[in-house]
Amino acid sequence: MKPLLVLMLCAPLLAACNTTEPLQPIPGSITYGGQPHMKLTQSPPGARIQHRFTNQWGEDVYETYILQPDRSLKLVNREIVTPF
Repeated sequence: MKPLLVLMLCAPLLAACNTTEPLQPIPGSITYGGQPHMKLTQSPPGARIQHRFTNQWGEDVYETYILQPDRSLKLVNREIVTPF
């Protein structure tokens, strides 16, 4: 009975972990307003590209992109660092 109760309590939590939305570009992102017009021809598909910028609130934003086989960029990670 206890394993069934634990499963019933944990199942919704585990289901919530799988439903993450992809990151959306924000002002300053490389892909904000669409894919860039330049094509990264010298980098191999799967390469990680780092991008750093400051947002409108003065926070440093670090983004990581992965170059897709069609030469488009996919935003995979964003870290925002607030100044102290």
